[in-house]
Parts: sequence; C-alpha cells; structure tokens
Amino acid sequence: MGILKIGLTGGIAAGKSRIAKMFKALGTELIDADLIARQVTEIGTPAYKKMVRAFGPSCLNKKGEIDRKKMGKIVFENPEKRKILNTIVHPEIFKKERVIERQIKRKNRNAVIVYDSPLLIETGSFVKMDAVVLVHVKREIQISRLIKRNHLTRDESVKRVRAQFSHSQKRKYADYLIKGDEGRESTRKRVHKIFREILEEFRPNR
Repeated sequence: MGILKIGLTGGIAAGKSRIAKMFKALGTELIDADLIARQVTEIGTPAYKKMVRAFGPSCLNKKGEIDRKKMGKIVFENPEKRKILNTIVHPEIFKKERVIERQIKRKNRNAVIVYDSPLLIETGSFVKMDAVVLVHVKREIQISRLIKRNHLTRDESVKRVRAQFSHSQKRKYADYLIKGDEGRESTRKRVHKIFREILEEFRPNR
C-alpha cells in the first residue's frame, strides 16, 4: 500500500492544531510544519545564520534566539522581507519533513501521515498529498483569535491574515472541509468521517 499522505491546512488561527490532534488520536503520524520551523531556526542552524545575515541582530531576543514576535512584525509589514524569510526557511522545513517521513516509513511502510502545514497550498506542497483537508473559519474569527492569542493589534492581525491565501483561493485545492469554530464533538465526528472516507478511497481492501 505504501505511505498515505493527508495534507491539513487552513488560515492562521483557524483551529488547525486541535484538528491535527484528533487525526493523531486515530492513529496517524503527524508532521507539524510550525514545529519544524522552530527547530530549523534554532541557534547555530543554517537557517538561523542566514536569517541573522539577512535581518540583522534586531530579529534576536536577549538569549540570541530568533524572536518570532519581532520577526513576525518585520515580515508582515514588508512582503519583500517575507519572501526573503520564506526562501531561507521553507527549503529547510521541506528537508526536515523528508527526513521525518523516511523515519516513519522505516517503522511502518503503510503509515498514514498528516502534514499539518498552514502554507500547504501557498508552497505547492499540496501536490504531494493524496488528500487535502482545509480548516476554515470566518476572517473576523481569525482576527479576534490572533488579537487574543498572540496579543496583536487589530491592524497586525489583519496583515497576518491577508498574508495568506484567502479561503476561496485555498478551497480550490481542498478535498475536504472542516469548520474550525464548531464544538468539540461535532468536529471530532467530522474528522472521523473524513478519515474513513480517505481510507475507503485509498485503502479499500485494508
């Protein structure tokens, strides 16, 4: 059968992490792009050194680590700087994902892997997936969540939301939709239903 790849994506603060955990509870492996992004930009890594060269020491905190809040302010204020950051970080994320995928495959050649990635569509990674699941909420909910969760101003929150593809743009590439603002039980049922349908399509004789 081989590895089965499910891409899980959605706009910032759409509620994707909660849904990723629900898929994991069903026995899937999980590759978290945000977690990997933190790992590949730790002090001393190639991406870290390139970021310091590109953005200067102002992107660091007192410990010398990349300050994600400062970086966010820099790149979401300036699309060109965001492109520079993506050029540095995305290749390292993809490389790390491939390493993790090989590790999973060695343990279980028929594993189901959920790739939790906010920029799955924007980076073109969706083409490598067997199925794409899109988590969506209204834009106003995203903004209010960012204000509360990340302690951002409304203007900063709006810029972060607008930096990603809109729901209508992402929808073109999605096989399944999940609302990110529904109750836990209804969301869990939706995740179970989608997972069954994906398995029935790709592993009918499992």
